[in-house]
Amino acid sequence: MLHYPGFDPVALALGPVKLRWYGIMYVVGFLSAWGLARYRAQQRGSTWSALDVDDFLFFCVFGVIFGGRIGWLLFYGQQALQQDPSYWYKIWQGGMSFHGGLVGVLVALAIFAWRRGRKLVDVFDFAAPLPAIGFGAGRIGNFINGELWGKPTDVPWAFEVHRPDGLVEVLHASQLYEAALEGLLLFVILWWFTSRPQPRWAPSGLFLVCYATFRILIEFVRVPDADIGYLAGGWVTMGMILSLPMLLAGAAMLGYAAVARVPSGNHAPAATQS
Repeated sequence: MLHYPGFDPVALALGPVKLRWYGIMYVVGFLSAWGLARYRAQQRGSTWSALDVDDFLFFCVFGVIFGGRIGWLLFYGQQALQQDPSYWYKIWQGGMSFHGGLVGVLVALAIFAWRRGRKLVDVFDFAAPLPAIGFGAGRIGNFINGELWGKPTDVPWAFEVHRPDGLVEVLHASQLYEAALEGLLLFVILWWFTSRPQPRWAPSGLFLVCYATFRILIEFVRVPDADIGYLAGGWVTMGMILSLPMLLAGAAMLGYAAVARVPSGNHAPAATQS
């Protein structure tokens, strides 16, 4: 059994200005995505430029923040909003939905693709391996904040957690499970898969299948939000419900990509490469 030390969620305080670990993790995610995208844009045969990447990330930042926050408030945050109507903008206190962030990014990238005259699916495919490190960093931020703990357990790697009310529980560190699966493993799979040209729709499909699978598996050890609870059968959660369409859509994309074999617009034809 491991002991949870109870981290201070504030990394640095300068008078009234407080820099929180959760916010730092978002910066880590955005910077890692920017660096990885710049690296891919420099590869031989890439149709992306450094300026494309910079504009692409600009749109992603707004999509993630607004979509993630609005999604969390709609799916999970009704009780918090009732208790504090100003909570809607307090992102530094946590409360971001992956599924809402995904929708926000899709909208933002659709605008980016339209402005740049690119196929929307090519933009999605280019983006597929980029956010995983940010996902992992965000879950580590949840761990530091002492939130999103899993179910009680007796496995040897569980954490002994002291609650503010004095209750001591031994819990799954589901935040770290997600950091490992939705962060590290997802990145390794997608980065390897996209290290060579893939047919259009394949990277996006694989991203959806992998993320949804990992999320559904972890939901079995996560504790659902208290104001929502289980939706059916004593085990079906909101996270599962929201992930299932992603899984089906991703599988359909992979199937179509395997049959159609349409070349991606992210790579110049071999004959035009010098």
